Amino acid sequence: MQSPYPSAALDEARRAIAEKLREIRRDAGLTGREVAARTGWLPSKVSRLQSATTPPSDADIRAWCIACGAEDRIPDLLAANRTADSMYVEWRRVQRSGLRRLQESRIPLYEQTRTFRVYSSSVIPGFVQTYEYAAALLGNIARVHGTPEDVDEAAAARVDRSHIIRDERKRFALLLEESVLRHVVGDPVVMAGQLGYLLSVMALPAVSIGIIPAGRERPMWTLETFTLFDEERVSVELLTAGITVTAPGEFAMYVRAFEEMTALAVYGADARGLISAAIDSLD
Repeated sequence: MQSPYPSAALDEARRAIAEKLREIRRDAGLTGREVAARTGWLPSKVSRLQSATTPPSDADIRAWCIACGAEDRIPDLLAANRTADSMYVEWRRVQRSGLRRLQESRIPLYEQTRTFRVYSSSVIPGFVQTYEYAAALLGNIARVHGTPEDVDEAAAARVDRSHIIRDERKRFALLLEESVLRHVVGDPVVMAGQLGYLLSVMALPAVSIGIIPAGRERPMWTLETFTLFDEERVSVELLTAGITVTAPGEFAMYVRAFEEMTALAVYGADARGLISAAIDSLD
């Protein structure tokens, strides 16, 4: 059955909560119909909650645990439920006030973070985007999502906040699929300027850039773009939503994925060679 949730991480979190509800019911020796009778719900609601088809409200969790005599499980389940709620933020809602404010809203997180690890399978990471590339990319995002037309201001805000890559107290480890270098954003002139800038920032002491060559045999499939902020959280970018993951187990999975991708990447002269080849292909 197709998941009702927009990402594997959120789907996993919701299913874990549903499994705990099912476990509590079984430990109490109750059937789904008996839980329904004790809570005053329809049996179909019980079925939806324990199959993760419908996410539970806090009131649902309290009622379920009370019906099963498991009031001691309420605090942990409420915490897990609220974490799952916070993982999913619709881009359209966030972007309603404009793309510029969205760029500026991330400044506090960027300033407090010391180590950034970014894997990108789609576009050049925002930390190392030129104004022209950012404007072209954000223009596409505004068109797709129907957000307010403040692309120029948003691009300027994105480039302005990227000054942090020159802060030698921070560290930036960027991993890009080679296909990112070949996907033309804007036009060939914009793309050539962007790739040239990528070559120049490779010399910055705080920045490490690895390129994963196309066609390389690999144990890890291409993933969605994600950013690890220190050892605290990971942000995952989807078409319709941004997912924030803070659960230690899930965070650790992204760390392992980043490490596997790092082992596939080339650096230094080899990476510069792939970038230069992408520039040459624009002629």
